[in-house]
Amino acid sequence: MSDTILVPGGRDVRATLDESDDGPSDAVVVACPPHPQHGGHRGDARLVAVSDALADHGIDCLRFDYGEWDDGYGERADTRNAVAWATDHYDRVGLFGFSFGGAMALLTAADGVDVEAVSALGPAARLASDLDVTDVFDQIHVPVQVVYGTRDDIADWRPVVDCATEYHQSTVEFAADHFFVGQTEKVATAVADFLVPNLTLDG
Repeated sequence: MSDTILVPGGRDVRATLDESDDGPSDAVVVACPPHPQHGGHRGDARLVAVSDALADHGIDCLRFDYGEWDDGYGERADTRNAVAWATDHYDRVGLFGFSFGGAMALLTAADGVDVEAVSALGPAARLASDLDVTDVFDQIHVPVQVVYGTRDDIADWRPVVDCATEYHQSTVEFAADHFFVGQTEKVATAVADFLVPNLTLDG
């Protein structure tokens, strides 16, 4: 079951809340879409696949669209606001993002928001001089997973993987391009396998 949510915060941020079939959940993952100027939106196949994988474990997923384009700054605020909505409604919150959204998830985790874990799929390393994931990675104090494709020639994921390795965080490698063509379900399983234990009391 899915509901449409208007995320508070002063920008037009709309979201889809996918609720698991297991009944009310006390955990949710906020899912950040790819670059909105390149067609990224909350219906992205990778976000939907992760949501489906989480639902199999009784965890809800909030997939949101950013508000009007603001060079990454408003989008970071949108992500914080989506997390704030989630923490108001759930006991435990995780963060996930793909590509531009992966950078958003990591940057927002570095802001000190109340999340249990963050997973970034094919993340961009740098969106602007002061929106650089590698500059703030040491400020993320929750478990991190970085999933990447070795044939990805679109996102500059290598510096993020290097940071994850340096800080003894989880990395998962796929022989895939940036869009993980033909491997979406395997990728979603890898993300869920990381997030679920961090979001369940018996994990």
